Amino acid sequence: MELYKGRPADCTGRLEKEIRTYDLLDALGLEYWRTDHSFLRADTMEDCMVIDDCLGATVCKNLFLCNRQKTNFYLLMMPGDKPFKTKELSHQLGISRLSFASPEDMEQYLDCTPGSSSVMGLANDKENKVQLLMDEDVVKGEFLGCHPCINTSSLKLYTKDVLEKFLPAVRHEPVYVVLNGD
Repeated sequence: MELYKGRPADCTGRLEKEIRTYDLLDALGLEYWRTDHSFLRADTMEDCMVIDDCLGATVCKNLFLCNRQKTNFYLLMMPGDKPFKTKELSHQLGISRLSFASPEDMEQYLDCTPGSSSVMGLANDKENKVQLLMDEDVVKGEFLGCHPCINTSSLKLYTKDVLEKFLPAVRHEPVYVVLNGD
């Protein structure tokens, strides 16, 4: 795997949602690095560890969640090595029960499929149906790793740029949570 600065020189064969991600990042003037790994679909956090080494940044665990009634949707960004306990997050949000949202809802709101959910998908949530939840540890690092709405490529961005430029541009404000795995 190699690390490249910016978008691919040739986007032939790439999905429209991936190209839209590069278009937005370029339009915002964000500096980013990319690695392609079509031979290694990053479906699991174990797969992402190999990618982390190449990126020099940790690819976040992104969980797409909803309330019991499926009226509120959440994208949770957290460190990949941190255990997730539904009860702990539900308590912080004051929600009786959280569960994983369906792949169909993920595709509808984020234009991502399971294994490729990412903060970049919020650009596709034009009606702000998804609330971004960020574990406090995600924002501590200089860099953030994520997918460009497809899990055959990964990106490295400055955390500060994601928080101060990308999220305001896509009209999403994070809610910070503290997850201990308890």
